[in-house]
Amino acid sequence: MTDVVKDGMVVSIAYTLRLANGELVDASPEDDPLEYLHGADNIVPGLEHELDGLKVGDKKEVEVAPADGYGEYDPEYVEVVDRADLPKDLMLTLGMTIAVTDEEGFLEEAIVREISKDQVKLDFNHPLAGQKLHFSVEVVGIREADEEELDHGHPHSLLMDEDEDEFYDEDLDEDDDFDYEDDEDEDEDEA
Repeated sequence: MTDVVKDGMVVSIAYTLRLANGELVDASPEDDPLEYLHGADNIVPGLEHELDGLKVGDKKEVEVAPADGYGEYDPEYVEVVDRADLPKDLMLTLGMTIAVTDEEGFLEEAIVREISKDQVKLDFNHPLAGQKLHFSVEVVGIREADEEELDHGHPHSLLMDEDEDEFYDEDLDEDDDFDYEDDEDEDEDEA
């Protein structure tokens, strides 16, 4: 039986991601596809759902609403902070992304939206929040996930061991913390 995209499968996709205005946001070509574990929330839910049941070689155009992508834009995720609360040597420019530590000590990314002498407006929404996403996708590979990948909730890439000229599974600790949605947004801002 031919493998199909379903939960527990490692799926490789080639894709382009465009916004409603046609702007190209991200792409992963066939020779460097995005690999994800289906059913583990590695990619946006609207795309993952539309890939169910596809086989290698299948192509699909997928439109993902904001609610099934990176969420609706929330004006409450925009904050105005005092310049004095930011590092003095931080050179700010409009549109740049900065890392900010929240009250619990977690790092969050924010986009600089406005800069004045005494204050800075920071937008903590995902850069693609509120956007309708248009994917052109081709399934280029499907395989069963191994137990370790299922336990970790993501695929383990095959890496080339340069000294031995052979492939090996990347050795990741169970405690490794990865945010694949954000990887996707870099790779996938993806899907």
